[in-house]
Amino acid sequence: MTTAADGPDQPASGNEPRHPGNAADTPGAREFPPALLYPPLPPVPTTRAGLAAMIDHTLLRPDATSDDVLKVCAEAAKLGVAAVCVAPTHVFLAAASARNETNGRISAGSTDRPASKPAYAVASVVGFPHGNHLTAVKVEETRRAVADGATEIDMVIDIANAVDENWVAIETEIHEVRLAMPSDAVLKVILETTILQDATIRSACRAALAGGAEFVKTSTGFHPGGGASLRAVRAMHSAVGGRLGIKASGGIKTAAQALAFIQAGATRLGLSGTADVLAEMPKDAPSS
Repeated sequence: MTTAADGPDQPASGNEPRHPGNAADTPGAREFPPALLYPPLPPVPTTRAGLAAMIDHTLLRPDATSDDVLKVCAEAAKLGVAAVCVAPTHVFLAAASARNETNGRISAGSTDRPASKPAYAVASVVGFPHGNHLTAVKVEETRRAVADGATEIDMVIDIANAVDENWVAIETEIHEVRLAMPSDAVLKVILETTILQDATIRSACRAALAGGAEFVKTSTGFHPGGGASLRAVRAMHSAVGGRLGIKASGGIKTAAQALAFIQAGATRLGLSGTADVLAEMPKDAPSS
């Protein structure tokens, strides 16, 4: 698994000043007040439960077994996360587990809560991890994942199209995948920002918005160039903050890092070591 970028972007604590972006990146930055230049930043959670509600508890190792999936699902219910993110082959099991979670335990075969809301959303990946699948393959992957119980899809774009700035192709592919999903499902578009310049990241975000996505996401976590960076999240926020959700994923290992990404504009986080990160957060809000 790759780690977050080293250097100035690497968060050292959770108390850095909130930085919405680089004013030099925004045309007219000297002509308008800052409040008009940047969308509002998301609130920063102060408790374990508040941070958990922003996390996709992730298991995408290629050697993950069914037992591993069941363990992650049980952890997800206990921790109170937003979603579990698994490979397409594990969606059916994760969705069944989400329906049967009671107090953090799997109630196999339970029928006492058939109409209740699942303990967490189930997300799956499409075109993962390289993104250079045919669009028709991504569309079919999406349909099958939804049929198996996924309500969120994390789709990798064809990264070469972003490098070539072929925004029409990216927008068209996102649109076709979105059409394969129910209207109330959530599409997250993975940009692999580690290899993109800020201006390209912003253009990719705008293509995702035009294509009908609900989120843009930094990384797969499997690219040799690295995972999430504060630089990328700030660029994403400056482009679509407040209009699309922003998911930071790849190399987030501490609560300080998680909070720094939220301070930069992230509204969702992808973590595999969720329990360790949440253990660093206070259970209750600090008293005033």
